[in-house]
Amino acid sequence: PLLACLLLTGIHVYFGIHVLERKIVFVDLALAQIAALGAATVLLIGQDFHSPAAYWLSLGAVLVGAFVISLTRARKSKISQEAFIGIIYVVAAAASLLVLSRSGEGDEELRHMLTGNILLVDLTEIVRTALLYLGVGIFHWCFRKRFILISLHPAEAFQRGIRVWLWDFLFYLTFGLVVVSSVKMAGVFLVFSFLIIPSTMASLFAEKISSRLFLGWGLGTAISLGGIALSYFADLPTGVTVVCTFGVILALLFIFRLLARRSGPRS
Repeated sequence: PLLACLLLTGIHVYFGIHVLERKIVFVDLALAQIAALGAATVLLIGQDFHSPAAYWLSLGAVLVGAFVISLTRARKSKISQEAFIGIIYVVAAAASLLVLSRSGEGDEELRHMLTGNILLVDLTEIVRTALLYLGVGIFHWCFRKRFILISLHPAEAFQRGIRVWLWDFLFYLTFGLVVVSSVKMAGVFLVFSFLIIPSTMASLFAEKISSRLFLGWGLGTAISLGGIALSYFADLPTGVTVVCTFGVILALLFIFRLLARRSGPRS
């Protein structure tokens, strides 16, 4: 579980910075729900929810979802991309519930998908996930200037004639690959927390992307390990304890930031 938290922090803080800059906070939930819908469809053909077939159907669904989401951003649009992502999420969630209703274990599978059980992760899964994250990380490092430009300055990217939709598709596809493995390991709630909360904390105190990245890594690692320790000593469910720990620390840091601004010098 400790190694799993380190892996989740490393990759999700990076994607979280991009997601916050793009103002598409719920894209993680949308892709996770699309992946869950793909996995749930195996129940219709009599396969197990955790079988290899479910994994490949999840990847296929994420591929389609990434393509659709990449088409929702236009240079000029009256409707925000977040609205389209919200629609995709709620439709995928409703469809997942319909499919799971056909299984006697549907309620239990839904609970597992949301909360996960990071305590049961084994070393084989850690290694496999680490290799996937490493491949995604290398890809994004090689094309970091293009991804940062599109996230921070999309208008400039359009002006340069860059195929924004193609790079958006590659962004959401690689992000979706990460989400499929992350949700399987830790559940939707914990993955969403790793994606958004450390990046939000870092944004309160840093402006540069590199500073936010390192600060987010440090905070995410420390808080997640603290949450695991709290769950152990207080005998609480690990995943939700870590999520709540993130929420409490974020609230405290936000209050500290507000007080620091008010007590600062005034012109």
